[in-house]
Amino acid sequence: MGEALRHHGEPRQRWLRHFLPAADGCTVETLCERLRISHNAVRQHLTALIVRGWVQRVEPLPSGGRPQMRYGLTASGRELFPRNYGLLSTALLAQLHERFGDDGLEAFLEQLGRNVAASQPLPTEQVDHETLVRALAQRLDELGYEAVPARHNGEWQVEAFNCVFHALARQHPQVCRFDLAYMKAATGHRIHHMECIVRGGHVCRFRVGPEPASGDRA
Repeated sequence: MGEALRHHGEPRQRWLRHFLPAADGCTVETLCERLRISHNAVRQHLTALIVRGWVQRVEPLPSGGRPQMRYGLTASGRELFPRNYGLLSTALLAQLHERFGDDGLEAFLEQLGRNVAASQPLPTEQVDHETLVRALAQRLDELGYEAVPARHNGEWQVEAFNCVFHALARQHPQVCRFDLAYMKAATGHRIHHMECIVRGGHVCRFRVGPEPASGDRA
C-alpha cells in the first residue's frame, strides 16, 4: 500500500482500489454490486472522490441502448498508489556504475540532465536574475527536490532540501552531475554547487551565473 493511500481510511482505500483495474471505468450499478450498498450511497461516495480530484467521469461505452455514465481514476488518483521510483532509479544507477565506472556514470548523468532540460525548457530570454532563479526552483521542486528560491549574501540562489539521489550520492558523489547539467542546460548559465547535503550541508544550494566571490565557494 502506498504511503499516500495509507493516510486515508480503509473504506476510501477500498473504493479507490475498485477503480484501479477498471480500464474503462465503473458504472454506478457495478459499484453497487461490488460494494453491496445502495445507489444513493455510491453517488455520495463518488461525489466526495470527484471533489477531491481522484475520480472523474469517463466516456461511456457504446452499448446499443442508453449510455451508462462511467467513472475512473484521475492522474492524481493513480498517484495515490505506490511508485517505487526511488528504489528503481537507485538500483539502475548502481548497475550503471558497476558496468561503466565513475567516468561512464558521470557522462551518462550529464547527458541525461541535458536531455531532461531540453524536454522542459525554461523561459530564459529577457528575464531578470530573480525571475530565472524562481523558475528554476519551481522546476526542481516539480522534480522532487523540495526546492525554493532564497536570498544568500544579497543574491537569489536555489536551495533544495531533498537530494533525490541521496542514497547513491553518498557512495558516488558524481551523480550530482545530473543536477548541474540539468540546471546549466535549463538556464543557459553556469551553475555553482555552493552547499551539498551529501557533503554535510543543511541544503543543496546552487548559484546561477558567473564565478562566486572567493569567500563564498563550495
